[in-house]
Amino acid sequence: MSELLARPLVEPLALPEAPATPPAARAASRRRPGRRGVAAQLNLVGEVVAGGFVELWAHKLRSLLTLNLLTLGVFALVVMTSVLDGVLDKVSTGFAGMSWDGTVMLAPKDPKTTEDQKRFAMSPGLRYEDLPRLTAPFPSVAGFVPRAFRSVPVRIAGGSEKVFLTGVDAEYARLMNRPIGLGRGLTDDDVRRHSTVAVAGATLASKLFGGADPVGRDVVAAGVSFRLVGVQAPEQIFSEENYMDANGLLVPLTTYMDRIDPDHHLAKLGVKLSDKKDLDLVSALLVGRAKQAHHGIEDIEITNLDAEAARGYQNFLEEMRGWRVVLFSLAGTVLLVGGVGVLSVMLISLADRRYEIGLRKAMGATDPQIFTQFLLEALVLAALGALGGTLAGSAVCRALGNLFPYGLVVNPLGLAAAWATALLLAVCFGLYPAVRASRLSPMEAMQ
Repeated sequence: MSELLARPLVEPLALPEAPATPPAARAASRRRPGRRGVAAQLNLVGEVVAGGFVELWAHKLRSLLTLNLLTLGVFALVVMTSVLDGVLDKVSTGFAGMSWDGTVMLAPKDPKTTEDQKRFAMSPGLRYEDLPRLTAPFPSVAGFVPRAFRSVPVRIAGGSEKVFLTGVDAEYARLMNRPIGLGRGLTDDDVRRHSTVAVAGATLASKLFGGADPVGRDVVAAGVSFRLVGVQAPEQIFSEENYMDANGLLVPLTTYMDRIDPDHHLAKLGVKLSDKKDLDLVSALLVGRAKQAHHGIEDIEITNLDAEAARGYQNFLEEMRGWRVVLFSLAGTVLLVGGVGVLSVMLISLADRRYEIGLRKAMGATDPQIFTQFLLEALVLAALGALGGTLAGSAVCRALGNLFPYGLVVNPLGLAAAWATALLLAVCFGLYPAVRASRLSPMEAMQ
């Protein structure tokens, strides 16, 4: 009896053992939360970007005013950096076109006192007859460039034009970098034969003949008929010599002395050095030769054109630095005002969406998620404004490209700086609304 009482009335059921979870399944289960987290973050970013567009479309005027400021700031930075690069290229090309590297120039010295006038009167001055002595070969000299010029009227079929008539030798175009655009240049044969031929400057040829080919046509300068054998290629005007060549005629120096200037006066004598280190030696040599030719009177002066060009280029670079500071400050001010506009838009958005924020928090959204949402919306605004400024700036650079020797390419550093500044300002000015939105309690926000 006691054994019956001790035995349970119902036998316990034997439950089957749960199968062991495979390792691969356990690993997959560990990976799923991470995948869900990445997917959730990407979904949040997509929602924020879409929400940013919805906010822009819902408040068109407000958004347009804000984006205009950001667009103008980025546009200004893109265009200004590109234009400054184009100006730098253009001026650098102009300085190179002067061909003053390693060049010194002899020219008659102006008398400064009455005593100088009396002494200089006893000298014949710098003349064509001095060239054999002055241009005697010297190891440190690569070439000599004599010049004589006069402003004379040129008569053609359509009328007359006052131009510069310049006498040079055959080496002038090579030593002074004056390429020929049409026809040919002056030759040693032209100089030796005293030929009445001429090479027209690009500006003069366009002015006198329009779009017609002037090669082979005749012009009458100072009563002498010259046959045009070539036209110089267009060049930038950065010196007096460049201007005179572009707006005048180059003729053989021997012809000039015979037909134009019976006194045989030379205006200048350029000297190209093989090595700039020999400048002092060559200068002293030339002064000594000129004094011998002028009865011991030092009535010529030597100018280091290379140093003059270097000094002018350095002054230009300093001016460019000043312009960069001024223009960047203006563009930065516009971007700063655009950042303030982003702040105002985000604050208004915060006031309009308090209920939405409270609802999202009540449904489980965390403070970092709300913070990220508002900060990303500010970045979307800045990115849209920067994109508009980039497109407008690129279009302007493309339109102005023909005005610069190498075109006008958008400066990648300026573009990167514009985007970085716009996005940085969006982050800075978007922090305050994002922090306020993240700290709202659901009850307070949904009241």
